[in-house]
Amino acid sequence: MVASGRKRSRRAPASPPPPPPSPPQLTSLLAQLASSVTLALRFASDRDLLLLPSQSLALDPLLLSAARAVSRLLALLPLHLQTLTLTSLSLSPPTPSPPHLPSSWFLRLLSSSLPDSAWRDAFRMSKPAFYQLLHFLDLPSSASSSSSSLALPPDHKLGAALFRLAHAAPARAVARRFGLPSPPSRRRAFYEVCRAAADRLAPLLDLAAPDRISRAVPGFCALSLPNCCGALGYARFGAAAATAQALVDADGRFLDLSVGWDPAAPPAEILPRTKLATSQSLVLANAPHGELIGGSVPRYFLGPASCPLLPWLVTPYTAESTDSDHSLLSKESIFNHVHAQGMRVLEDAFARVRARWRLLDECWNGECQEALPYVVVAGVLLHNFLIRCGEPMPDEMVVQRDADVFADFVGDKDKEGERIRDVLAAHLSLLSRNQ
Repeated sequence: MVASGRKRSRRAPASPPPPPPSPPQLTSLLAQLASSVTLALRFASDRDLLLLPSQSLALDPLLLSAARAVSRLLALLPLHLQTLTLTSLSLSPPTPSPPHLPSSWFLRLLSSSLPDSAWRDAFRMSKPAFYQLLHFLDLPSSASSSSSSLALPPDHKLGAALFRLAHAAPARAVARRFGLPSPPSRRRAFYEVCRAAADRLAPLLDLAAPDRISRAVPGFCALSLPNCCGALGYARFGAAAATAQALVDADGRFLDLSVGWDPAAPPAEILPRTKLATSQSLVLANAPHGELIGGSVPRYFLGPASCPLLPWLVTPYTAESTDSDHSLLSKESIFNHVHAQGMRVLEDAFARVRARWRLLDECWNGECQEALPYVVVAGVLLHNFLIRCGEPMPDEMVVQRDADVFADFVGDKDKEGERIRDVLAAHLSLLSRNQ
């Protein structure tokens, strides 16, 4: 046999896998892991005032999952190793424990000296505004509650409801922070606060209240919209579970609200069925007309292109009207630009409500959908209440999102509505030339 000239490469023998940890090593590792999770849980429960609510809500499920994983891992071990691990954990050096603190997060907040910024982070309002709202709502106390399961102080009920509204927090996370009882009682406490807000704060949404319309006119005049007293528009809430029609003033204060409409229904079908459509003649009656160069203009509301042009609802020019004159300085283009600025106050108002009360944009399923309109009304009234209290809205809290899309209205045009819009367009065109 002829030996080959090739040299066979010799592979080093594979090293054997490391032996599994011995019981002492395994118990030590598990003890350290369990101790770390325990300390993290203790910090999250006792020192969570140092965290923003969004941070603690994100941390909670991770820590609970880790604790459950450690428990399942221990359960897989033989009984004698479980005993060794627990013994090792109990003999580990003691860690400094915090001083005695109240049991719930809310009680610790009440006993702390944190600034108003902590209250705004948690409840979207300062501590003085919180207690002013508590006084307005007049929630039943423990002694007068109709159910023993709802034996909670009124401030706990209000705090829990606002916290859930503000952060879309899971019911269990809210219950831990406020010491709420069983799940049915948690739901009743939440809706009790929403009902109280809808009932007690209803005057903040009364369009027919004296001087409410007249007070709205100067703000729109500052936007070059003479005699305008509101911007009307639509939005979908509850992950598009329900449509809301709203009217706001130039400060973003809601003047009228109708919620619970089919999200597939076009605004042109919703508008005639609302209270605003039937009462606008009384609201706008006997109001002085604005005398402009091209004619007189009654008081009116701005409306979106998805609504019909009416004598009391002025919508933008259609694309066909603006396409006839390609000049950016055409009266139609100028009017549409100013009209869009006026409608932006409505879009900003919806954005602020959504930013304050994140629960309104969550998905509502089953029986909860029936309560969604009621909760939206409560959120809007709380928004008005905070404006009246002068509570600031941090700009970073408002996350602008694309406006809900509704198809443009296609139908007959109202002659008087066309005249009013043409007069306004001629007035704005003249103003732009003189600037």
